[in-house]
Amino acid sequence: MMVEDHKRLQPNMRTYALLVECFTKYCVIREAIRHFRALRTFEGGTTALHNEGNFGDPLSLYLRALCREGRVVELLEALEAMARDNQQIPPRAMILSRKYRSLVSSWIEPLQEEAEHGFEIDYIARYIEEGGLTGERKRWVPRKGKTPLDPDADGFIYSNPMETSFKQRCLEDWKMYHRKILKTLQNEGLVALRDASEADYHRVVERLRKIIKGPDQNVLKPKAASKMIVSELKEELEAQGLPIDGTRNVLYQRVQKARRINRSRGRPLWVPPVEEEEEEVDEELDELISRIKLHEGNTEFWKRRFLGEGLYSNNVKPSEDDKSDPLDSLDDVDTIEDVAKEIEEEEAEEEEEVEQTENQDGERVIKKEVEAKKPLQMIGVQLLKDVDQPTTTSKKSRRRSSRASLEDDRDEDWFPEDIFEAFKELQKRKVFDVSDMYTIADVWGWTWERELKNRPPRRWSQEWEVELAIKIMHKVIELGGIPTIGDCAMILRAAIKAPLPSAFLKILQTTHGLGYVFGSPLYDEVITLCLDLGELDAAIAIVADLETTGILVHDETLDRVISARQTNDAMPKPDSAIDTTLNDHSLANDEAS
Repeated sequence: MMVEDHKRLQPNMRTYALLVECFTKYCVIREAIRHFRALRTFEGGTTALHNEGNFGDPLSLYLRALCREGRVVELLEALEAMARDNQQIPPRAMILSRKYRSLVSSWIEPLQEEAEHGFEIDYIARYIEEGGLTGERKRWVPRKGKTPLDPDADGFIYSNPMETSFKQRCLEDWKMYHRKILKTLQNEGLVALRDASEADYHRVVERLRKIIKGPDQNVLKPKAASKMIVSELKEELEAQGLPIDGTRNVLYQRVQKARRINRSRGRPLWVPPVEEEEEEVDEELDELISRIKLHEGNTEFWKRRFLGEGLYSNNVKPSEDDKSDPLDSLDDVDTIEDVAKEIEEEEAEEEEEVEQTENQDGERVIKKEVEAKKPLQMIGVQLLKDVDQPTTTSKKSRRRSSRASLEDDRDEDWFPEDIFEAFKELQKRKVFDVSDMYTIADVWGWTWERELKNRPPRRWSQEWEVELAIKIMHKVIELGGIPTIGDCAMILRAAIKAPLPSAFLKILQTTHGLGYVFGSPLYDEVITLCLDLGELDAAIAIVADLETTGILVHDETLDRVISARQTNDAMPKPDSAIDTTLNDHSLANDEAS
């Protein structure tokens, strides 16, 4: 109703906040994002959505929903809008995972797993610290028979549903975009590809279908231990850090026992690493696909298309060989003849029905009872009938109107044969007005929608994921939130997986600034990876930061850094703090020797 009355009535900030709240609570996240983008155009929009934490704190629910669905770009947009409005992040928004992770890292794969901090965790000490012996330990769900409680209340921890990872979200957006491209190509035909042959058309269609289908999601299963040879048994045991000595029977028993233990602890079974096939890049096909333009949300384009303008590129129809008229599939002559025959049959039935009712007035009630016993018509037919009038009169009125329209066609030649010319004729007679064709984005001034809908999505990459994670972590700290040590470890693990040595120092400095310290094995792994990649500057900077923070670095790791520095003659002179650290370590080693 607001859209229809848009010239007089426009939604305000409270309206948008209410719409975001409703769509969020009903898990319609796409619509919630649309209205949040409109809400953030108002100053203080996120404050109105937070509403001092009342009504379930809609702002926290919105942030959690974005994280749960892996919509990290939209999550960063929301955090930036909160920073503009000086709206601190609510504590409830950070409660997202029972695995000691928050919205900072709950969208990074692997999901629903606790991060590896680099040191052994004493689970009994953790249980006692959380109040396991005194009964104060937080529970995931209320006990049976007790009054249900809010999972965010004191004494309970929010047990979130399964999240969608950012990688999976990017893949789904990629498929959805190419599904739209394929539909546009099938509707437009060769015109959408401009100067291309029919063979190119079929190649592009096959390429789009392959993208939409995606990679084969066959879950790898381990080979049966009884069918494995000795080398395969040893490979599986060695990968899990188990002894590989003994006869084949001993190795077989050891593999079976390891698999049973992994199943009981809910761990995935080990499978041999499989090299992922690199996707072939066909630049010619990609260039052809890039020619296809989407016009979603472009009201002006569809107004012209409705009137038949712009149906062909540059208003020039293709040749007879390439012509793909959407009306070719309809035989207009046969359709008109069929309609005429149907109307004649209906007229004959109507005349016969009138004669029977005039001659047999007393049988009208019986006839109605017989009609009532007839089987019901399809729901589509029932919906098309006029419910305000009896069935017979609605039939007659439709027949009379159809006869009248045919008479008008014969007398005045009301419709031209060309359907687009007919649309123009209707517009001249003011049967409809093109200005009445509009969308929500048009009447509410959502200028950002057209660009976002028609822009190709960015493909997922580990580097992009790390970049977004660092931005979100810093923005959450800026808004008063405190990431957990699990968040920091997950981001560091993602950077190691990339690998992205330039991000190591930034992540470690942020982690140490929060007061967290990882285990020595994790630091050793990071420094060793920098040296293996030839990033000596990054390794030395990390060592200097650890020494400044007071974190002990193993002598073996320091020795590797020193030897790498000595062998690298072309390396520029480092900072004095790094020199002091490395020289002190060298003197200590000389004195000890």
